Amino acid sequence: MSGPSRRALLGAAPVAALAGAVSAQPASPAVMVSTWDFGAAANAAGVAARSGGGSALDMVEAGGRVAEADESNSSVGLGGLPDRDGRVTLDACVMTWAGDIGAVCALEDVVHAVSVARRVMERTPHTMLVGEGARTFAIDQGFELQNLLTPRAEAAWREWLKTADYAPRINSENTDWRSMPGGPGNHDTIGLLAIDAANRMAGACTTSGMAFKMRGRVGDSPIIGAGLYVDDEVGGATATGVGEDVVRVAGAHSVVEAMRAGLDPTAACRRVIERLARLRGSKVAASQVALLALDKQGRAGGFALQPGFTYAVTDAAGHTRIERAGALFETP
Repeated sequence: MSGPSRRALLGAAPVAALAGAVSAQPASPAVMVSTWDFGAAANAAGVAARSGGGSALDMVEAGGRVAEADESNSSVGLGGLPDRDGRVTLDACVMTWAGDIGAVCALEDVVHAVSVARRVMERTPHTMLVGEGARTFAIDQGFELQNLLTPRAEAAWREWLKTADYAPRINSENTDWRSMPGGPGNHDTIGLLAIDAANRMAGACTTSGMAFKMRGRVGDSPIIGAGLYVDDEVGGATATGVGEDVVRVAGAHSVVEAMRAGLDPTAACRRVIERLARLRGSKVAASQVALLALDKQGRAGGFALQPGFTYAVTDAAGHTRIERAGALFETP
């Protein structure tokens, strides 16, 4: 499938599209995939849960908690960069093989938003809680309160306050892909998809959102159908990058429906990325959106607007490899 060129988007010289993931699919079917290089540690925790008899939901929750507790990760959980008011707010969601869902938005003072999202799913009649309501629910459920603003994140925020435009800053995966593709600081949201020993699927997505965002901003990550979608008949998908653009094309759901129509995971992700490029034209020519999918056969694939998107693929034996996804546009 050929995608739009930069000539079509910008009226400039065309840039060739990458064909797909650089590495071949692993010989063994995948049981867990996660966005970005740091997904390898998340997958290890998820596969350990699987080996202990845990469900696909247990797997993705365990993996999400690893990323949330990592202070060096500036866009998930503890250590996440704050909003423009200096407050760290978290968004997360989970979805199971049975279509059960739970989400939290703008959650403060609780590290493990993915676990709170699971509690919303399991212990309330609702599918989403936001802001103070989400925080109060987490306290009622016994979650400990903790200051999520680390000294490193606070220093970055105070430096940002000196800027003249006082504008939100898009996370590094959307600005640094030219100079450090796939690098340790070149990521944001973690999205996770898993298949358990009973061949059931689940997914999770968790983030601290866009750095220095307007207070109350929510992107795609906690929105079922945008940042995450799972259909146990077909497979699942998750998203990373500029959340506002993922929402515009119902990213994760669109990928799953493309797989339902017969496309493999990589081709399904590419179809949605191309659709976004056609819809938004030059407005997405310099930003990043990436999609990741896992089908029920254990085939994984991803595709992005810009080069640099990586994802971790793990089989039932715990063997993990990092794949680099194809991209619609080469680096200028």
